[in-house]
Amino acid sequence: MSDHPRPELSPADHAELALLLEVAATPKPGNVDRRRDHDDLRFEHFLTGAVGSRPGLERAAGNGPLGDAFERGVRGMSQQSGGNTQFGCLLLLVPLVRAAATDRLSPDGVAAVVSETTVDDAAAFYRAFEHVDVAVGDPPADAPALDVRRGADAVPTLRERGLTLEDVMARGADHDGNAAEWTSGFERTFAAADGVLDDEGPVTDRLARAFLELLAERPDTLVAVEHGEERAREVSRRAAEVRGNPDAAETLAEEFVDDGINPGTTADLTAATAFIVLERGVSL
Repeated sequence: MSDHPRPELSPADHAELALLLEVAATPKPGNVDRRRDHDDLRFEHFLTGAVGSRPGLERAAGNGPLGDAFERGVRGMSQQSGGNTQFGCLLLLVPLVRAAATDRLSPDGVAAVVSETTVDDAAAFYRAFEHVDVAVGDPPADAPALDVRRGADAVPTLRERGLTLEDVMARGADHDGNAAEWTSGFERTFAAADGVLDDEGPVTDRLARAFLELLAERPDTLVAVEHGEERAREVSRRAAEVRGNPDAAETLAEEFVDDGINPGTTADLTAATAFIVLERGVSL
């Protein structure tokens, strides 16, 4: 055994590793994982996306604009043939990485990071939508000019209204799970991390169990966008039924993949959870 100390991993290292651990965790019913691909989105696409996002994660660990870090991460993530693999994961990871890099990885610390965002950060967030197709709900009827699907075309409206990235997230918090994390000090993510740290066994198994807990706790935003609110509630009920039963979770995973049910927002939260537990020293 070598007596040399292991090098300490940086927040950017942990963020990239969190993306890899999330997609390796199984079963996460409906998601791509190390045992399951979708017809048009495969395990290898997620591995490639994680590696491609690294320059953006390194920027998040620095002191430059947070929005630019996110946009750069998404641009790098998009350099694979599957399309959108980890847009939502990166949206959650970027402020967490900044908080960790500045010794503020706590609910209050991340809230402070969010409060420091600017209009330029919001503009970069909108530009990121030009790199990949992201499934999102329709904007409020009174805000068509701020539809994120407009990408850079929405930036003049952002500047006219003086909307920071925190403001943009606040506008979506009541119907988008990731935006809700941005405006709540990442409440669900930190709670899930506590559960993983209290759990035992391989980290990927713990993350798979955390995914089921998160999905059972609240309907998934992406499922609601793609299949409707009632189906999203049903998916959460089904997840609650298989908690603690690995065989049933495996069966449900196959069923959801066959039915095109992909709880992607819950996967985003799981990646963010993985980052926090890595920063808190979980053993690998």
